[in-house]
Parts: sequence; structure tokens; C-alpha cells
Amino acid sequence: MVMNLFSKPPANLGVHDGRLANCPGSPNCVCSHDTDSQHAITPLSYSTEPDTALQRIVDIVSSLGGKVVERRDGYLRAEFTSRLLRFVDDVEFYFPSTESIIHVRSASRVGYSDLGVNRQRVEQIRRRFEGND
Repeated sequence: MVMNLFSKPPANLGVHDGRLANCPGSPNCVCSHDTDSQHAITPLSYSTEPDTALQRIVDIVSSLGGKVVERRDGYLRAEFTSRLLRFVDDVEFYFPSTESIIHVRSASRVGYSDLGVNRQRVEQIRRRFEGND
């Protein structure tokens, strides 16, 4: 458990060549840039100004217990820590300037399986973002 408290974010986080990093081979990650069925998830879409959509994501992340740790033009990264074992998941949002979509990646820092937690979290964010939750 001590390892989880001091785990550092992976070096591959962020936007590289207009994309979020693909997921590793383990099932504890989802990403809208991935194409395989195990990891793929649909990006979020919006019809407001990008800054309005980004602020809405910030508010939703905070309401779900996440902590925004990086925010810059078109990019947001948050951390979610599990209550019991204090596992940290990194959740990233990328707002390409040429589209009204938000690419998303959610991944556990340690372990192999997340029992679907990252996918469930992204879908919960989507429901709230779309006003359905």
C-alpha cells in the first residue's frame, strides 16, 4: 500500500503528436485514441465554447472526488485515488482545437486489472457532462 501513496505519474502522460498515449496491454486503461475493443472508448462531444466545456469537466471531476493536477490550453489531467487501497488513476482530457470533441484517457498507475473502474468513471463523467446524471 505504501507504494501507491508515492507512485509517480507515468512519463507518457500528456498530448504527443496530437494524441493521448495508447493504453498498455493490461486491462486497467481506456483511451479514446485506442482502437482495440478492450481499451477503446468514445470521446465526449460538446457544442459550447471549448473553455466552457473544459470548466464543466473540471467541475465534474471535482464533484466525483478527483483532483485536477494539470491544466493548460486544451489539456486537463486529474488524479483519482481509491478509498481503500489508495490506488491512483490518471485521467486525461484533450480538447483538439479543430474539433468539438474531448479525447479522454483513464489509466491505473499500478496493478493489472481495475475491474472496469476506469471505464465506469469515464462513462459517469460522460453522463454528467451530457446532463444525464
